[in-house]
Amino acid sequence: MTALAGLKVVDMTHIMAGPTCTLMLADMGADVIKVEKLAGGDDTRRSVPPAVGDQSAAFLMMNRSKRGIALDLRTEGGKKVLRRLLEDADVLVENYRRQTLPKLGFDYETLRETNPGLIYCAISGFGRTGPYQDRGGFDLVAQAMSGIMSITGTKKGEPPVKCGAPLTDITAGLLATIGILAALRSREQTGKGQMVDTSLLEAGAIQTYWQSAITLATGESPGPMGSAHPLNAPYQAFEASDGWIVVGGANETNWRRLVQLLGVPELAEDPRFETNAQRMAHLKELEAALNEQFRRRSAADWLAALEEAGVPAGPVYEIDEMHHDPQIQARDMVVEVEHSTLGRVKTLGLPIKFSDTPGGPRWGAPLLGQHTRAVLGEHGFSEAEIEALAAEGAIGEPQSADE
Repeated sequence: MTALAGLKVVDMTHIMAGPTCTLMLADMGADVIKVEKLAGGDDTRRSVPPAVGDQSAAFLMMNRSKRGIALDLRTEGGKKVLRRLLEDADVLVENYRRQTLPKLGFDYETLRETNPGLIYCAISGFGRTGPYQDRGGFDLVAQAMSGIMSITGTKKGEPPVKCGAPLTDITAGLLATIGILAALRSREQTGKGQMVDTSLLEAGAIQTYWQSAITLATGESPGPMGSAHPLNAPYQAFEASDGWIVVGGANETNWRRLVQLLGVPELAEDPRFETNAQRMAHLKELEAALNEQFRRRSAADWLAALEEAGVPAGPVYEIDEMHHDPQIQARDMVVEVEHSTLGRVKTLGLPIKFSDTPGGPRWGAPLLGQHTRAVLGEHGFSEAEIEALAAEGAIGEPQSADE
């Protein structure tokens, strides 16, 4: 058994935020049926290079463990198929603009009439209410408007920098997953589904908890600090003789352990550095004093010594180095799944571990329309009806579908 075995999810998402949500649900055992548009499917299929064989690496990453069908919702047949899928679905996840699905007759109020237990999750740029509800949104825009870009980089006055990862996309997908699981819990008690609504802007806003705390308390917005922490020091990257490491010496115990290890215990008694507040007030001077010591030895030497001393620290990895770290490997965070045409494909694992209901990637991402015929058969469509839908152009299948 997996944690979400038996849960039926209709996935009408594309690109990143929505697929992150349904990826989590699929890896935890839900039956996720990804509904892609005709023609072309999810836009991530065209996010190349790189590709693995003839498939987009980005699409493969975000859509493993899902089954895929292809529909043209401009046709009556396509709408009929989607209505049939939603009649007994537990969850619908979508990340279209606000009016897209209502125009097709698939708004929450309409769907709940025939499926009152349906949990309808909408992920958008700005949310389903408020003055920006009709705007489209991207991670870049959300990072800018949430303030993330104002606190990313090395110092004020430099060109704005976004976080390298699509932070608001991924966070919005995780928030949607949390919301869906909470709504499922509520449904157990009430029998009723509900609308779950989150956005990239809100996903960005909650990433600023520390900076918002500072701003709400002082009325002043903090700026970028490189790798340093806005509330604690020392807690940042330092330069060793052959590269960079990060060190978390932020509380008093670790601070004193650190200066002892560095051979400069007198810094703990320096009036500029005696307390965390004083260290934050003299952060540049603290950085200079500590960097002078760290440059004396290699990164590997320092990391071994810091670990022995009990001071939290780590290397600054590139992505490939992260993939090969023994802890990442031990936690099954880089795994292989079987793809229907590519064979074994590497992907990231499920970052949540369960003692009794283990999850993780189960199979590779679907070809466009790969499971259309099988899914329609499960939902009561006869072979003749399926052929008629194909003739209408309402459904799509790969030329050689492995079902």
